[in-house]
Amino acid sequence: MEAAGGDESMDVHCEAAEPSFSGQTSVKPVWTSLEEAAQMKTQGNVFYREKNIRSAIGRYHRALLVLRGLDPDVMASVKGFGPEMPALAPEQEASLRNTQVDCYNNLAACLLQKQSVDYSRVRDYSLRVLLWRPGDVKALYRAGVATLEMGDACTAKQYLTQACREQPNDANVRKHLQRVEEKLSRDLQKERAMYRGMFPASVKRSAEEGINQ
Repeated sequence: MEAAGGDESMDVHCEAAEPSFSGQTSVKPVWTSLEEAAQMKTQGNVFYREKNIRSAIGRYHRALLVLRGLDPDVMASVKGFGPEMPALAPEQEASLRNTQVDCYNNLAACLLQKQSVDYSRVRDYSLRVLLWRPGDVKALYRAGVATLEMGDACTAKQYLTQACREQPNDANVRKHLQRVEEKLSRDLQKERAMYRGMFPASVKRSAEEGINQ
């Protein structure tokens, strides 16, 4: 397994058989759409390795768009607005989820490579992966990094600690877990200093004298 800090697994939607609310549906077979999405994901991976982040993001989003029309969770929300899609076979749903997980993971990786990082989207994509695959180390790592950058060190520690349990020798995970501990320590020192500053020295002495008595 590659390091959690690596950025080569992402999530993509495909332009598959989405129902048309005008009454028409795509006749594209399910497996054809699934394979189309997988190919787009592969193309996105090639662009990512070539450092063409913008094109990689585009491929991943296109793959996810295709898969959206097959996703049973999505289609359940629009039930009654058009012809119902047939239920996916277990192996088809597994293929759909695996491609979605990879695409969202890779989208989070791409966003972390940008000059201006949208940490909120990185976290959202990573949490979507964790919804389907709770122990995914890359998603845990990226959720932790994004949450830390957004200022929530306590929650970031939970994600990174779990990632470290899954992959204890990953240098990137350990590095950011150390950053979390340092931030929590600084925050605790600031909190203590703030409380000390709230009470004048005379009040402290009076309180101490009262306790001694």
